Amino acid sequence: MGLVLWLTLAVMAVVALGHLRRDEVRGQRRELALLSLTMAGQVDHAISGVHEALVALRTEVLEGRLAMSADLRSRARLMPPVQRLWLLDGDGRVTASSDATPPPARTAFMPALEALQGDGMSLSSPFKEADTEEVQVALALPLRSSPGEHGGWVMATLPARSLLGSFGLARPGIGARMAVQRGDGTLLAGRAAHVQADGQQLISRRDVAPYGVAVEVSRNMASVLRSWQETADLVGVALTLVLMTMAIAMGFVQRAERRRHDAQLALQAQLARASRLESLGTLAGGVAHDFNNVLAGIVGYGEMAQDASPPGSDQARHLDRVMQAALRGKALVERVLAFSRGGARQSVVFELAPVIDEVLALLSTSLRPGVVLEYGLDAPGARLRGDPTQAFEAVMNLCTNAMQAMPDGGMLSVQLQRAEVTRPKVLSHSWLKAGHHLALSVSDQGGGITPEVMEHLFEPFFTTRSAQSGTGLGLAVVHGVVAEFGGAIDVQSTPGQGARFTLYFPECTDALADTGVPDEAVPTGAGQALLVVDDEPTLAALTDELLRGLGYEPVTSTDPVAALQLLRSDPQRFAAVVTDEVMPGLTGTGLTEAVRSLAPHLPVLLVSGYGGALLAKRATEAGVDRVLTKPLRRAELARALADVLR
Repeated sequence: MGLVLWLTLAVMAVVALGHLRRDEVRGQRRELALLSLTMAGQVDHAISGVHEALVALRTEVLEGRLAMSADLRSRARLMPPVQRLWLLDGDGRVTASSDATPPPARTAFMPALEALQGDGMSLSSPFKEADTEEVQVALALPLRSSPGEHGGWVMATLPARSLLGSFGLARPGIGARMAVQRGDGTLLAGRAAHVQADGQQLISRRDVAPYGVAVEVSRNMASVLRSWQETADLVGVALTLVLMTMAIAMGFVQRAERRRHDAQLALQAQLARASRLESLGTLAGGVAHDFNNVLAGIVGYGEMAQDASPPGSDQARHLDRVMQAALRGKALVERVLAFSRGGARQSVVFELAPVIDEVLALLSTSLRPGVVLEYGLDAPGARLRGDPTQAFEAVMNLCTNAMQAMPDGGMLSVQLQRAEVTRPKVLSHSWLKAGHHLALSVSDQGGGITPEVMEHLFEPFFTTRSAQSGTGLGLAVVHGVVAEFGGAIDVQSTPGQGARFTLYFPECTDALADTGVPDEAVPTGAGQALLVVDDEPTLAALTDELLRGLGYEPVTSTDPVAALQLLRSDPQRFAAVVTDEVMPGLTGTGLTEAVRSLAPHLPVLLVSGYGGALLAKRATEAGVDRVLTKPLRRAELARALADVLR
């Protein structure tokens, strides 16, 4: 009877362990498949980013806007993670480079450099830097885009480890490996799986088709089944104890099921985070675009109401407040568009100290208990050229990070000084040019920054805080803002003794930007007929009224196809076209291309609240004369029309 009971328990344990082993293997296969898909997307993003940068660099070279080696050095610094750049002629000779390092041999590339055409790109075998021993990978793009024309190549190198993306943070467990391989099997980055004859290896492979590379994520079966093997050993020991076999076996099976369930929940959370990050930029840009349309009506009709209100009256004062709120809303939309990389940035001359004062005024109302704010702005009249909203955001992010680093209180210090840099300096995270700079430092008395964290400090989405207190975007935004201003960043920290972030901005000596244009200075029209196209009836009516007030004769249409037909029937009727960009059926740039075939010299003004660099490129290619951002101000529209009609 005891033997029967033992055999019964043994069979139950074997069956349970078999199911558990199968579930462990299946779960790991699914996890590796999802992880390889995510890593392939990151590799595609990393290579495509360099590819786009090389295409833009090639355009500069072909248009003669690149002053060879000096400009290549500056481009290399502005193109992370690119470390070096070369221009080669058709015979493979270096015509310009970002430094004295020779390029890799042409035979190291696949496909062959001579076979590249158009925007096709080739990758080299990995090679080690002579001075740093760091493994690099080179990418090459033909300098001439015409088929069969060998006009040379533009090359760039980047660390091979950059192709691995966030694998170090997302790896599924012990024994996991990731490899990025070229089409011919050459290992570019990571470690390839050991091929075993007994099949004791789990491998998931994904091709990154546009660039002829593949991502392979693997894990050896011994690591996958480590916890299962431990469970099996313990069950074997438990089976020797006849009276306790059932309880011990059931206990381990239940615990293994809980581990599997927890692993599935963790994987689901990881996928949800990846999906959220992927769609966040699109969502932000779409919401900002729709909100811009609402603000456009408020600003436009608000300006007209201001003109009609008696000066000094309560109505005029109330309308001033409405316009102030609307313009703050416009600034908010610009921040959202900046995050989604969908909005063009303004470039004006402004004083930095008032921007810092505004940040400190906001922070003073929300300081944590025990946090003391100390500041000294010792650079009176210091001015910058750029976007003041970006400067505000950079200072706010640094101060917010500093407060979060001091949960138990401490001193938050903000200092602004002028700094004369007599020769170039290498900082912790940047290279500072010689010249007159403004040094803005933000210091805290928190726990400091470890050397490991310092290496990844400005990487997007890298954070040491919990999901509830940090997203990992704040310092990435700061880095982008400083780069936009042409400045540099220095970070000094000792673990346990706080940290100091110093931002260096090149000081501007130009006059301050005009905060407004008097009404009498606004140029007016002379009855010219203008074609206005906007699918929003409210905005079409608003633009119509604005243009009539400026002395023009607008003809409005909410259907771009109908507007094109109207222009086709009489191309000489209109003096200019004012069109929205995002419209159903036909975009503003598409309408412009059609206009160019009917009236090549007819001025076109494109209005959009969602575009940025990509819109600017499309507008230039379509033949747009001027791009304006929503919400439109009357004076801005009047000056733009006067310029293109002059």
